[in-house]
Amino acid sequence: MRSRTPEDLAGRCPRCFLPSLLCLCAEIPSVPTRTELLVIRHHKETLKSTNTARMAALALPRCRIVSYGSPGQPFDASVLEDDGPTWLLFPDAQQIPGPEAPPPRKLIVLDGSWGQARRMVQRMPALRRLPGLKLPPPPPDSRRLRRPPHPDGMSTLEAMAGALAYLEGEDVARPLYELHERMIDRVLTSRGRLPFPSCDEDAED
Repeated sequence: MRSRTPEDLAGRCPRCFLPSLLCLCAEIPSVPTRTELLVIRHHKETLKSTNTARMAALALPRCRIVSYGSPGQPFDASVLEDDGPTWLLFPDAQQIPGPEAPPPRKLIVLDGSWGQARRMVQRMPALRRLPGLKLPPPPPDSRRLRRPPHPDGMSTLEAMAGALAYLEGEDVARPLYELHERMIDRVLTSRGRLPFPSCDEDAED
């Protein structure tokens, strides 16, 4: 229940969903990219305060989030259409683009639990036809807000940073990795697992 944010956002920033005293909005970078990113977010992730796709969309001007699975709201598959190359960021992708493949104009990212992401792929044939980008597993000592179901698991923001590192270079990915670490710090602070930053520490930053 800790990862669920109340619908009225009482005491929380309506933009980053963190507690107002720990708001991260002033520290969110703007990271321009050549690649357009489309996040298909499972509707059960929408109100979770630990949803990292929300942070990614705040930092990436060319990122858009669309909801999937909302009761009574059929998914509009037309958002998957594009005139240029489109890839899917998914560890079980069936088609892996070779080194000679042109880089994608659009990258589709699935945001949800491992089971939710797999069901999205199963229920949307258009996704299974896309070339897939599979990332190497994260370092075993990577910090987590949620326990992944397998060692290769990572947060959506981490995965997007890794994909952009591959497609556009480490300089593009670095501020996203740093944002992920700051978000972890703020969430752990809100849970009492890290000390609340003092005014003196803020001034030194």
